[in-house]
Amino acid sequence: MSRLALTRDKIYKTVARQMHGVVPCWVCGEHVLHAAATLEHIQPLSEGGNSHQTNLAISHEVCNGQRHAKGAVPVAQEAPGQVARRGPKSTP
Repeated sequence: MSRLALTRDKIYKTVARQMHGVVPCWVCGEHVLHAAATLEHIQPLSEGGNSHQTNLAISHEVCNGQRHAKGAVPVAQEAPGQVARRGPKSTP
């Protein structure tokens, strides 16, 4: 297992323990299964971020890819400095 995979596994397990088994995606806020978890750089390396644990978060692989495709993180209007997340799913 690579060092990055070990870091992802450690962060995932830490968050799962703190959140009683629910690991929210840093981008969309929905639960991330261990198999679908990727490490997200909160401040991208291209913008001066680093790979320190305080700059890493868990996200879905799809969310991580979409965020980087857009080149920006949606910012929450009501909480500057935090990520805008989708609202709860409505059931028909």
